[in-house]
Amino acid sequence: MSDMKLTNEKMHTFDGHEKISFFKAGDKLTEFGERQNEANEALALNVNDLIKRVCALEEKQLKNEEIMRKVATELSALKKELDRVRLSDKLNTSAIARLDKAINMVSEDETED
Repeated sequence: MSDMKLTNEKMHTFDGHEKISFFKAGDKLTEFGERQNEANEALALNVNDLIKRVCALEEKQLKNEEIMRKVATELSALKKELDRVRLSDKLNTSAIARLDKAINMVSEDETED
């Protein structure tokens, strides 16, 4: 941020309504012009700093949006993989139950003979 902070005092370029003699008008106009230039410089520095900050924030927002897209893609892939693992677990549990039932049936048949 600019070292030149905008204050009411710095932006105040005209300080009097007193009557100015013809001979002092040039000096007063020069004084006013110098103050106005200082105020314009302070304003320009602050505006330029604000533009830089806005550009930096926009760039950061674009980076964050890209990161969020990547995270969303990864989450979607993770969900698919988790669903696949759950289905495999369910199928394996079912297969184990069938094998256990078959073994139990064979064991029962052998004990009956």
